[in-house]
Amino acid sequence: MRVARNQFGVPQYPEHDARRLFVLLSAVDLLERPTVSAIADLTGMEQQVIDQEMMKLREQFGVVLHKVGEIYHIESWGDVLQKDGVKRYLKAS
Repeated sequence: MRVARNQFGVPQYPEHDARRLFVLLSAVDLLERPTVSAIADLTGMEQQVIDQEMMKLREQFGVVLHKVGEIYHIESWGDVLQKDGVKRYLKAS
C-alpha cells in the first residue's frame, strides 16, 4: 500500500496508525528545536493533536519525553521501541 507524502517526503499515515506516532517521535529526534509548530510543519500533523500523541508515546510505548517551555526532549526511547527502527518510518517507502 502506497502512503501519501507531504512536501518534505514524510509519510502521511492514517489517523489511528501507530506509525504516525513513530513519525512524531522521529521528528522530535531530528529537529534542532522540536516545538509543536516545527513538528507540525515537518510531519503535517495538526498542532492541536501533537501533545495528545506525545502522551500516547509515553503511555503505550514507555517513551520518556519532556517538554521544557515549548521544546520537546527525548530522555529515553523506552524498552519497547528501538531508535533506528522507529526513525525509518520518517522516510518510509
